[in-house]
Amino acid sequence: MMSSKHRAYVYLQLPQSLEVVTAGFYELAFPHGLATGSFVYNPLYLKRPDAVPLEPYELPLSPRRSQTVKLKGIFGALRDASPDAWGRRIIEKHTGRTGLTELDYLLHSPEDRAGALSFGRDKAPPAPVRKFNQVIQLQALLTAAEQFIDGETQGEPGIPEYVFELLRPGTSMGGARPKNVVEDNEGLWLAKFPDKTDRWNNARVEGAMLSLAQECGLRVAKHRIDTVGGEDVLLVQRFDRTLTAEGYLRHRMVSGLTALGAEDSHDDRGKWSYLLLADELRRRSAQPAKDLEELFRRMVFNALISNTDDHPRNHALIAPTDKWELSPAYDLTPNPLTSIEKRDLALTCGTYNRYANRTNLLSQHGQFKLSLVQATAIIDHTQQAVASRWHAVLRQHGTTQLECEKLATAFNYPGFEFDPAEVVGQL
Repeated sequence: MMSSKHRAYVYLQLPQSLEVVTAGFYELAFPHGLATGSFVYNPLYLKRPDAVPLEPYELPLSPRRSQTVKLKGIFGALRDASPDAWGRRIIEKHTGRTGLTELDYLLHSPEDRAGALSFGRDKAPPAPVRKFNQVIQLQALLTAAEQFIDGETQGEPGIPEYVFELLRPGTSMGGARPKNVVEDNEGLWLAKFPDKTDRWNNARVEGAMLSLAQECGLRVAKHRIDTVGGEDVLLVQRFDRTLTAEGYLRHRMVSGLTALGAEDSHDDRGKWSYLLLADELRRRSAQPAKDLEELFRRMVFNALISNTDDHPRNHALIAPTDKWELSPAYDLTPNPLTSIEKRDLALTCGTYNRYANRTNLLSQHGQFKLSLVQATAIIDHTQQAVASRWHAVLRQHGTTQLECEKLATAFNYPGFEFDPAEVVGQL
């Protein structure tokens, strides 16, 4: 019989409701040493007229048990609710354990996780936890994050308990950078802290890129920069939450990685594709034409700012209701590479694979339900805006002139206009 430590109930906050219900049951087993996850919906949940699937294709509403060996035995929709590198470091240090399973991370992470799911050992959902760190605590949170990183770097065996008490709430969100979820009267924000290894002021640069993207016609997450103790912190508003007078509505959310049915491994890079993601939007989105054009705009913008970190986890779909849509854009970061001929995005974007190049971006315009004229107009507009506005927008956001000079080669690089047949043939 399987140990209870490898089992958990999966709870879901229903769309447009504060009601949390037990949606199903998840188990993690290791037959022949292979991590295998299984999920079955709660029969009572399936009978509800307002039941929605955790994910429409991998976990559709059905009484049948679903199984997976992907992602160390965890379904993508569940993995998207789990902390990533930063949050996992906090959990491992706090528990004093390494070699944790995916289920361990789910059960040990706080309830401010992405999306509408939560997890527990009891059949009935626990009372909702609505205590969040406040924006006014940013200084203390920043100091605690620095202490934690310094402790890790110096190999200190113990981290003060008060550091964990501050950091644990708010560390469910993904990514490798130190961060925390904070609250003010506008709702919840993801606070992204500076890191000692940063080559420039990341908060101001990323904030500027979100604003520049908005100028280019993209839908982006609401954001602002707060300065605490002489350090800048980027605050990005949570788009998987809506604040109401009674509490937070939670929206289902899946990453682009889950939508693609892909993994993080190099062996699965063939599935990392804007073209395949466009296919998924056609069958998942309630507004496919709008979302396909938006995805094309993001692909073009990423190419023109040399954002090579546009991997599938930096794209998402959300369901504020029972319907799905592309989330606002987030994690837009320039990378000033030295190559002037060829730069690659993280996802395939055309006939010439990942090449961030005009001809390549136009080569599959039909995948986005755009005519050649429409796609060309989007590229022309975005290129003109990026080329003419990147420096001014960075400076308006407080980036120094020296930092602008370091970043200059990221924008509208020469290879964007080269003939890809000639460039690829020379490589």
